[in-house]
Amino acid sequence: MTEAILQNGVPDKVLEIGTGSGYQAAILAQIVPEVFTVERIDELQRQARRRFRELRLHNIKTKHADGFEGWPERGPYGGIVVTAAPEEVPQALVDQLATGGTLVIPVGPPGHQELIALTRTGSGGLEQRSLGFVTFVPLLEDLD
Repeated sequence: MTEAILQNGVPDKVLEIGTGSGYQAAILAQIVPEVFTVERIDELQRQARRRFRELRLHNIKTKHADGFEGWPERGPYGGIVVTAAPEEVPQALVDQLATGGTLVIPVGPPGHQELIALTRTGSGGLEQRSLGFVTFVPLLEDLD
């Protein structure tokens, strides 16, 4: 997923949906100047934030929020990585993608998910490519 968002060069900002333990955000923080990560489970977000401080990863910003909404006030993003699978690509995330940016997201119901990369073209359209079939946890809309 990280490789896919770097295909057109290193973006200035990346949005991650699904912080979890913070591992993916920590990897991205070594490559990208600014990482914004959203987690729906408050305790996971707090634990990850502590890890980022301990690791002195000061270029990561965290937010406890609904991943379907992204983090529009910090966008647009040159890359968006979603680590849980919605049935369809959330329009709010597409709207936060910068020109030339890539959104990497698993899409589909459990057992029938495909990892796709959507890249916003200079004309404002989207180019889609498949990165293969995958299995991710579902992207949920409520907060814990």
